[in-house]
Amino acid sequence: MMQDMGIQGRIKRKYITTTNSKHNNKIYSNLIKDKEITGINQVWCADITYIRILNGFVYLAAIIDIYSRKIVGYAIGKTLSPKLAIAALSMAIATRKIDNLIHHSDQGIQYTCKDYIKILKDNGIRISMSGKGNPYDNAFAESFFKTLKQEEVYLWEYETFSDVIERIPYFIEDVYNRKRLHSSLGYRPPEEYERLLAKDSSRECMVC
Repeated sequence: MMQDMGIQGRIKRKYITTTNSKHNNKIYSNLIKDKEITGINQVWCADITYIRILNGFVYLAAIIDIYSRKIVGYAIGKTLSPKLAIAALSMAIATRKIDNLIHHSDQGIQYTCKDYIKILKDNGIRISMSGKGNPYDNAFAESFFKTLKQEEVYLWEYETFSDVIERIPYFIEDVYNRKRLHSSLGYRPPEEYERLLAKDSSRECMVC
C-alpha cells in the first residue's frame, strides 16, 4: 500500500554517542539544578551532536543561552576533538557580555579537558556539569538539536562536509535565532526576544 501511494518510511538511524566520560579529569557539581534564571547570560548550556553525511559524520558543538534560547556560539568539525568545543566557546565569549555566568555541560572529555576549563576560569565563568547519564540536565541543548535535525538536517540529507558548512550556519543564524518562534518566549524568535529585553532594561534605567 505504501508503494502504491508513493510513501516512504523513515528508517530509525543508529544512535552515535558524542560523550566520552571515561577519563580522570575533574568533574564539577551541578549548579543549575532548581536554579531560577531571570535574564540572559546567566546560564549557558553546551553540547555536541553529530550530523550524518554519505561517507561518515560531521560534528556540531553549540552553546545556548537558556533564558533566550539563542545559540550564542557554535563550531563544525570532522572530529570530536576538544578544539571543536573550544571554538564554539570562543565564539560565545567574543560575542556576549559575561558577568556571573554559569557554563553547564555534560561530563564529556571535551568539556573537562584542561584547555577548556582554563578558558572558563580565565573569563570568570562558573563551571557546572550534569550527573553522569542524566541528559535531562541539558534538555535545552537537546531540544535545539532535535529542532535542527527535524527542520533542517533530515530535509536536506547532506552528502558532503561542504554541504554541512553551507547550511548549518544559515539555519542557526538566519532561521533559528532570527525567525523561529518559541512558545516559551511569547512566540518570538530569540534575537527579537533579546531586543525586547534590552529595551525594557533601558526604560528601567531611564526611570531610575
